[in-house]
Amino acid sequence: MKKIEGIVPVMLTPFTEDNNIDYPALERLIDWYIDNGADALFAVCQSSEMLFLSLEERVELSAFVVEKTAGRIPVISSGHISRELDKQIEELAAVADTGCGAVVLVTNRLDPDNEGTDTFIRHVDAILEALPSGTLFGLYECPAPYRRLLTDEELSYCANTGRFVALKDVSCDLETVTRRVKVVEGTPLAIINANAAIAYDAIKAGSKGFSGVFTNFHPDLYHWLYHHSDQDPKFAERLAHFLSLSAVTENLGYPKNAKEFHLRQKLGTFTSAHCRAVSDDVIEKFWALDVILDQIADADIAYRQDIQQRNP
Repeated sequence: MKKIEGIVPVMLTPFTEDNNIDYPALERLIDWYIDNGADALFAVCQSSEMLFLSLEERVELSAFVVEKTAGRIPVISSGHISRELDKQIEELAAVADTGCGAVVLVTNRLDPDNEGTDTFIRHVDAILEALPSGTLFGLYECPAPYRRLLTDEELSYCANTGRFVALKDVSCDLETVTRRVKVVEGTPLAIINANAAIAYDAIKAGSKGFSGVFTNFHPDLYHWLYHHSDQDPKFAERLAHFLSLSAVTENLGYPKNAKEFHLRQKLGTFTSAHCRAVSDDVIEKFWALDVILDQIADADIAYRQDIQQRNP
């Protein structure tokens, strides 16, 4: 499997108006991610509304993304949401069978009552023993139902098994990201930052990419920041500031606002903004959100033009 690094969008799940997964829209969305610079895809995650999907839907979703991506870029999948370890193993085994490159473990599920490192490592060991020896894993500090950050000891333990290939870091702290890069040095595990505010600084500190929610708005701009920022550091700083400020919009009804963005900009992906995680009409609830989404789109165009001038 190719390394999991670079721009790793946390995938949205399109739904029809009658609340079923819209697979034709999902296929178009997969192509949109890839055409706009995704280096890997993270299917069945919080942005995918995994807490609102049945196990059957989570498995079908992962299998579909693997099939339609067709080896163009790696696919990693999570989808274990249960508290009980035996049920988690059942979920993870089913996701592993979909052919994804790595099965992503949610840190708060590995220690649902926040009991500490002994519980975390015991659950990691049980999962690694239960799934086939060739299965690769990732880690995800998913904020729901609570944000469970890894200790350095836990991160080192997982990295040194040789079976973990990525951590989606949700510490949102540059010092922590920088330290973690050193902790996993010499292992297969890549630290991939998820916070837009520190994205550029984290890249410079050795983070192996970006996997924040605004990969659903402008993954191509993050792609340039990760892969080409050394061409023009001053422009990269300016772009990073725009990306950081744009990402504040996450608090205005994400992930539904991302679906609205795709619809408003006629990106050819979604046919509906229907969302299980957010039932509100976010355009109505958050005053001037429609204006903000259009402003982000206009700025995206301007930055793409600037990038084109630098990369004719």
